[in-house]
Amino acid sequence: QVQLVESGGGLVQPGGSLRLSCAASRIFIINRMGWYRRQAPEKQRELVATIASGGSTNYADSVKGRFTISRDNAKNTVYLQMNSLKPEDTALYYCNVIQYGVNYWGQGTQVTVAS
Repeated sequence: QVQLVESGGGLVQPGGSLRLSCAASRIFIINRMGWYRRQAPEKQRELVATIASGGSTNYADSVKGRFTISRDNAKNTVYLQMNSLKPEDTALYYCNVIQYGVNYWGQGTQVTVAS
Protein backbone atom coordinates (compact mmCIF):
# COMPACT_ATOMS: atom_id res chain seq x y z
CA GLN A 1 0.00 0.00 0.00
CA VAL A 2 1.31 3.43 -0.99
CA GLN A 3 2.11 5.66 1.96
CA LEU A 4 2.36 9.43 1.89
CA VAL A 5 3.90 11.30 4.79
CA GLU A 6 3.43 15.06 4.88
CA SER A 7 5.29 17.60 6.96
CA GLY A 8 5.91 21.31 7.19
CA GLY A 9 2.56 22.79 8.17
CA GLY A 10 2.11 25.21 11.01
CA LEU A 11 1.17 28.71 12.07
CA VAL A 12 2.64 31.66 10.19
CA GLN A 13 1.96 35.37 10.03
CA PRO A 14 0.55 36.97 6.89
CA GLY A 15 3.34 37.58 4.42
CA GLY A 16 5.35 34.70 5.79
CA SER A 17 6.55 31.48 4.19
CA LEU A 18 6.23 27.77 4.74
CA ARG A 19 7.51 24.72 2.91
CA LEU A 20 5.48 21.55 2.78
CA SER A 21 7.01 18.17 2.02
CA CYS A 22 5.42 14.87 1.10
CA ALA A 23 7.41 11.65 0.86
CA ALA A 24 5.89 8.67 -0.92
CA SER A 25 6.88 5.13 -0.07
CA ARG A 26 5.92 1.69 -1.36
CA ILE A 27 5.49 3.22 -4.77
CA PHE A 28 6.87 2.12 -8.11
CA ILE A 29 6.13 4.85 -10.61
CA ILE A 30 4.55 8.22 -10.06
CA ASN A 31 2.63 9.77 -12.88
CA ARG A 32 1.78 12.99 -11.13
CA MET A 33 2.27 14.56 -7.69
CA GLY A 34 0.40 17.49 -6.28
CA TRP A 35 -1.13 19.43 -3.42
CA TYR A 36 -4.77 20.11 -2.70
CA ARG A 37 -6.38 21.98 0.16
CA ARG A 38 -9.66 22.16 2.04
CA GLN A 39 -10.26 25.57 3.56
CA ALA A 40 -13.27 24.57 5.66
CA PRO A 41 -14.91 21.24 6.51
CA GLU A 42 -17.98 22.10 4.42
CA LYS A 43 -15.90 23.09 1.38
CA GLN A 44 -14.63 20.78 -1.30
CA ARG A 45 -10.98 20.00 -1.62
CA GLU A 46 -9.43 22.22 -4.28
CA LEU A 47 -6.34 21.92 -6.40
CA VAL A 48 -3.36 24.02 -5.35
CA ALA A 49 -0.59 22.79 -7.64
CA THR A 50 0.50 19.70 -9.53
CA ILE A 51 3.70 18.53 -11.15
CA ALA A 52 3.89 15.83 -13.78
CA SER A 53 6.60 13.23 -14.13
CA GLY A 54 8.20 15.31 -16.87
CA GLY A 55 8.24 18.38 -14.67
CA SER A 56 5.39 20.40 -16.12
CA THR A 57 3.47 22.29 -13.46
CA ASN A 58 -0.04 23.59 -12.95
CA TYR A 59 -1.22 26.11 -10.35
CA ALA A 60 -4.50 27.44 -9.08
CA ASP A 61 -4.90 31.09 -10.05
CA SER A 62 -5.09 32.07 -6.39
CA VAL A 63 -1.54 30.87 -5.70
CA LYS A 64 0.26 31.70 -8.94
CA GLY A 65 3.37 33.75 -8.34
CA ARG A 66 3.40 32.89 -4.64
CA PHE A 67 3.63 29.11 -4.46
CA THR A 68 6.15 26.84 -6.16
CA ILE A 69 5.82 23.09 -6.51
CA SER A 70 8.85 20.89 -7.06
CA ARG A 71 9.79 17.25 -6.81
CA ASP A 72 12.77 15.06 -6.11
CA ASN A 73 12.24 11.91 -8.15
CA ALA A 74 15.08 10.08 -6.46
CA LYS A 75 13.38 10.55 -3.10
CA ASN A 76 9.77 10.27 -4.37
CA THR A 77 9.16 13.56 -2.61
CA VAL A 78 7.12 16.57 -3.61
CA TYR A 79 7.49 20.03 -2.08
CA LEU A 80 5.33 23.12 -1.95
CA GLN A 81 7.13 26.38 -1.21
CA MET A 82 4.54 28.90 -0.08
CA ASN A 83 5.52 32.56 0.05
CA SER A 84 3.56 35.73 0.72
CA LEU A 85 0.99 33.72 2.61
CA LYS A 86 -2.44 35.22 3.15
CA PRO A 87 -5.12 34.43 5.73
CA GLU A 88 -7.21 32.87 2.95
CA ASP A 89 -4.45 30.29 2.44
CA THR A 90 -5.43 28.81 5.79
CA ALA A 91 -6.46 25.22 5.09
CA LEU A 92 -5.70 21.57 5.54
CA TYR A 93 -3.24 20.73 2.77
CA TYR A 94 -3.23 17.25 1.26
CA CYS A 95 -0.54 15.58 -0.77
CA ASN A 96 -1.75 13.64 -3.81
CA VAL A 97 0.05 11.06 -5.90
CA ILE A 98 -1.25 9.28 -8.97
CA GLN A 99 0.17 5.87 -9.82
CA TYR A 100 -1.25 3.80 -12.67
CA GLY A 101 -4.32 6.04 -12.69
CA VAL A 102 -5.04 5.52 -8.99
CA ASN A 103 -5.16 8.49 -6.60
CA TYR A 104 -3.44 8.30 -3.23
CA TRP A 105 -3.84 10.91 -0.51
CA GLY A 106 -1.86 11.96 2.53
CA GLN A 107 -3.47 12.55 5.89
CA GLY A 108 -3.24 16.33 5.56
CA THR A 109 -1.14 18.99 7.23
CA GLN A 110 -2.66 22.14 8.69
CA VAL A 111 -1.50 25.55 7.52
CA THR A 112 -2.80 28.53 9.48
CA VAL A 113 -2.03 32.09 8.43
CA ALA A 114 -2.86 34.56 11.17
CA SER A 115 -1.31 37.48 13.02
